[in-house]
Amino acid sequence: MTLQEIADELVAGVRENRAKENLGKLYAPDAVSVEALDMGGGREVKGVDAIRAKHDWWQNTVEWLGGDVEGPFPHGDDRFAVYYTMHTRDKDSGKEHHGKEVGLYHVADGKIVREEFFYGG
Repeated sequence: MTLQEIADELVAGVRENRAKENLGKLYAPDAVSVEALDMGGGREVKGVDAIRAKHDWWQNTVEWLGGDVEGPFPHGDDRFAVYYTMHTRDKDSGKEHHGKEVGLYHVADGKIVREEFFYGG
């Protein structure tokens, strides 16, 4: 897959609630995912199974109330960014949160090899 095809499919998967399904298709087996903050399991995980576990944690911890995804925004032939806005509720506390996030995805040999997330207010 080309960078643009990977980027378009990642965004479509997020919009259509199939991001987790796309992990095996779009990500290298040893892909790395890096968060801006430690959410309790460290900032960095390696491997598709560990990234899938992050998705599971998110679904078990947070209720999705709304949001949007913009992009992708390609950068050369090896990176693209996606801009996310979200309105969520913590399932334990009931506290609502409005957030913004940029995901930066690095691609090599037709697969995502690294993703990094940057948070805003």
